[in-house]
Amino acid sequence: MPGGARGLYRRILLLHRALPAALRALGDRYVKEEFRKHKAAGPAEAQRFLREWENYAALIQQQINEDKQNLREKTVYGIQLTEEKLNDFRDEQIGQLKELMDEATKPNKKITISKDSEHKT
Repeated sequence: MPGGARGLYRRILLLHRALPAALRALGDRYVKEEFRKHKAAGPAEAQRFLREWENYAALIQQQINEDKQNLREKTVYGIQLTEEKLNDFRDEQIGQLKELMDEATKPNKKITISKDSEHKT
């Protein structure tokens, strides 16, 4: 993956600092896993991967700014995926998305990260 990936990775982790703690932990873990998985991606896949993460970073930046300016009644991060976007996903990606959704929507879910990076619930 090109060198620009490292800067994008850092930018996303910095943006996540403005998120609520549980959301930040979940987001950081997901970003780290995805960037690790795509280290050896071919040029076309890497370009698409980076473009999608650039879009994500821009969206989160906008939502953080709106939240700071109190432009929204309720703070909600992210977007609803369109059916068209979902149809572009591979089965593996759909599975990952479902796992992420399940993790993010667990009631009273408390995410903590210990010093040795083990996740406890």
